[in-house]
Amino acid sequence: MLQIKDLTFDAWGRRFFDQATVSLPKDAKVGLVGRNGVGKSTLFKLILNQLALGSGEIGLPKAARIGSVDQEHPATPVPLLDTVLAADIERDSLLASLDTAEPEDLGDVYARLSEIDADRAPSRAAEILAGLGFSNADLARPMAEFSGGWRMRVALAASLFAAPDLLLLDEPTNYLDLEGALWLEARLQKYPHTAMVISHDRELLDNSMDHILHLKDGKLDLYTGGYDSFERQVTEKLRLQEAMRTKIEAKRAHMQSFVDRFGAKASKATQAQSRLKMIAKLPPVSNVIEERVAPFTLPSPERPLPPPLLRLEGASVGYGGPPILRGMNLRLDIDDRIGLLGVNGAGKSTFAKLVAGALGVEHGTLLRSSRLKVGWFHQHQIEAMDPTDTPLEIIRRAMPQAGESQRRSKLAQFGLGHEKVETTVANLSGGERARLLLNMVAMEAPHLLILDEPTNHLDIDSRRALLDALNEYEGAVILITHDRSLMELVADRLWLAADGGIEPFDGDMEDYARFVLDRARMAARAPSQIAEPEPVKTAPPPPSPRAKVPTGTARRRAEAAEAALGRATAALADIDKALTDPANFAKDPAKAAELGRRRDAAQTAVDAAEQEWLAAQEAYEALTGAG
Repeated sequence: MLQIKDLTFDAWGRRFFDQATVSLPKDAKVGLVGRNGVGKSTLFKLILNQLALGSGEIGLPKAARIGSVDQEHPATPVPLLDTVLAADIERDSLLASLDTAEPEDLGDVYARLSEIDADRAPSRAAEILAGLGFSNADLARPMAEFSGGWRMRVALAASLFAAPDLLLLDEPTNYLDLEGALWLEARLQKYPHTAMVISHDRELLDNSMDHILHLKDGKLDLYTGGYDSFERQVTEKLRLQEAMRTKIEAKRAHMQSFVDRFGAKASKATQAQSRLKMIAKLPPVSNVIEERVAPFTLPSPERPLPPPLLRLEGASVGYGGPPILRGMNLRLDIDDRIGLLGVNGAGKSTFAKLVAGALGVEHGTLLRSSRLKVGWFHQHQIEAMDPTDTPLEIIRRAMPQAGESQRRSKLAQFGLGHEKVETTVANLSGGERARLLLNMVAMEAPHLLILDEPTNHLDIDSRRALLDALNEYEGAVILITHDRSLMELVADRLWLAADGGIEPFDGDMEDYARFVLDRARMAARAPSQIAEPEPVKTAPPPPSPRAKVPTGTARRRAEAAEAALGRATAALADIDKALTDPANFAKDPAKAAELGRRRDAAQTAVDAAEQEWLAAQEAYEALTGAG
């Protein structure tokens, strides 16, 4: 699908690609991985022709459509559903042409609309939007009413709906909550074309990708399988490289020893010269150096506090109006690792503010130890950093009594070397800023760490380092993250923010993933979720008596509609038959409810197919009557 040959690209004083070559299979799902800053986003810009190639080639099939999510969708007055529908340019163009097409062309237009399943487009768009967290009421809202983060989701929805031949996604889960990330993971598994995704989310890379493209040292290497398979292959590759290096070095030393021993002897001169030539032909070798990432420093509290750290009894919290969360009865102890679940807007960040002391309870009781120290990390801290500040100036304010060498040593522990300590925040990467702030909030050994999306700017190795530090940390943790792997490996209890409250969730992350996907499927199937589109004119105006009207495409449309109606009717009959068989529910009573839901959906499909058949027949009869 995508061919990259001998790509070389230099920019901003460095080389990003050095004779890089790779070929992506058609319809592959490819995870693009590599350390922060190696050039993953730069590769996307080269593919999209947003940057000029230095040398080499990037080839795609002729007329291949490329889709990406470069920025949030504009804040226009166009309704949400119409915005996503407009992403299918062909459908939009065909519908617009119905009013202006010549009578003899109408049959072809209808046939093409039928081929691309245009009638189902509103329901498909609504299904995608529901999976990304939009409600039924949102579908008619203008784009201007949504925040930037939600308009990023619209841009993602539009790209998925358009289904380009090559879909490029750069860290798509960064602006999704866990529920949206779980849905996207399932959606990418079924994506019908080629997708390349930059991601540091191990679960997405393992569950949705069938290839991993590794960018390192300016080269691109393609591996089959998900991320776990990629790690095993790289480990084996490094082992073999080290074994080969050892073997070549031993051979070189052996031949050099012969030359050193006999090079001066005339009788051995020929053999010595021969070995010198052999040594010169040996391939160059270098030590295999594994990239290592600096650890996180999360010091544990010196003295534990008596339990509980805090207790909520009938507590409600908000911002002066109706409470965001109400009736909470929760307890947190020093050894708790809480994973806080819930869709965006359910109140997770409000709860974090309450626990951190930034908000007070409006009703009920919050009991908290007077000596409780809380370290609170949230994404807004990164956004609020002064771009002219430097890590050294930030640590000076945090450690006013310390000496300069102590401050620089502390920054080195954070993973910021001497070349970074006086770099402005504007010139630090997102990962470096996140690393600095994560270590800063934990610097005073708090009893409780609240981490609200701590991984957004961290690469996979840094996420693993954070996981290791959290598992060594001996205080309590409240974790809000879309990183399913981190949630699974850190949290030992789950709380769910939903319906204006927070309650313990009875299950693990696998149970929650099933719960989220089932809920998304039900929302997509609900008739109220799908806004009715503008009615498509099904019968063209009578053509001029002089026009020669082709009836072949209209006839094929009618025949296809009749066949679709037959299939839908047969499916409904099968469900009805199953519903009348008591044996189907003897062992599983819940099956009746599921069959009932399936029957509703099947009946809807029959009704839609019947309407399409009637419209196709009318159009065909109108054409043949005119002829």
